[in-house]
Amino acid sequence: MTTPPVIGEEELEGGPRGLGPPEQEHVHTVGVWLLRVASALVLPAVVIAFFFIFGFLKDEEANKAIQVVVAIIAGIGGVWALYWGMDRLVSMFPERIARAVRPFAFVGPAMAILAFYLVYPAINTILISFQDKRSEAFVGLENYTTIFTDSFYLVSIRNSVIWVLVVPAAAVAIGLAFATMADKLSRRAESITKSLIFLPMAISFVGASVVWTFVYGFRPEGFGNQIGVLNGIVTSLGGSPVNWLQTSPWNNLFLMIILIWLQTGFSMVILSSAIKGVPDVLLEAARIDGATEWQAFWRITFPSISSTVVVVWTTVVITVWKVFDIVWVMTGGLFDTQVIAQTMVDEFFTNFNFGIGAALAVLLFIAVVPILIVNVQRFRAQEAIR
Repeated sequence: MTTPPVIGEEELEGGPRGLGPPEQEHVHTVGVWLLRVASALVLPAVVIAFFFIFGFLKDEEANKAIQVVVAIIAGIGGVWALYWGMDRLVSMFPERIARAVRPFAFVGPAMAILAFYLVYPAINTILISFQDKRSEAFVGLENYTTIFTDSFYLVSIRNSVIWVLVVPAAAVAIGLAFATMADKLSRRAESITKSLIFLPMAISFVGASVVWTFVYGFRPEGFGNQIGVLNGIVTSLGGSPVNWLQTSPWNNLFLMIILIWLQTGFSMVILSSAIKGVPDVLLEAARIDGATEWQAFWRITFPSISSTVVVVWTTVVITVWKVFDIVWVMTGGLFDTQVIAQTMVDEFFTNFNFGIGAALAVLLFIAVVPILIVNVQRFRAQEAIR
């Protein structure tokens, strides 16, 4: 009786018998990539199947306690079991293939879900931007032409650019000033001061807007006492109340102040940590050489923290490009205060003009991407130095 040939691990990795080295390598590469893709999609597929099979999780009449228990068991225990099973399954392959597939089994599901929720919507938004108001017909660059020729959308772009120029510069400059001054205080005084300045960060943009509504509040003369702080001060000094939020173009500046107030604490905390990382030896040497505190700051401290300043500035810039809540709550985009993000939401969900809304979203995306690239490059440069 003839003994069947034993297939070695090398042949399992290389592919079917009878193929030459180039063909074996090709089969091996394709097979590994198919296994990687399959392992990355297993978890999302199981989650989707579970969502549809266990429809009672969406049943409003079902027992809520049972729904919570099932959701916890499925969400925690089920995911753990899936990852454990995937790891066991991958371990059954030859070591070389297992090493190539295992990272995709663990990281792949997250990448697949991110691609579904981020990449697909981005591509779909770009396609919609080339379609008409109801996404029924292709109109080419008509939506983009409208954005850059219609005065309403041009005001949105103009306001957003002004926000990007003013808010990050002011927030970073004020935050840097506070961080530098707080660094000179005692530990207890520094903690209290930083906590008070950072406190607005705990408030949402909508909450901050409501707070500042009482600052800019306006009532015409003869319609009761002024409840706005600014108008209360103006009228107490004998002046007439001012409708701050309808006074163009200054109303844009008044709205920017809200975001500056929110972002100053963030800038201060990050920059304060960077300042504390500047070696005291350098500062002492500068003082011994006769440098003033101002000179020591600009010649030693600021150059040492310049990379952190850039990171904070780019972070605030991205936040400013996306600002929506403040404008929406305070003015609703009226009185020439509209910005790109607010106009985009208004076009999508109020006017149902999907083409213009998508074009504005693409414009916003194009504006943010270069800043992200600069941020990543700066981060990689810092990591290379370390």
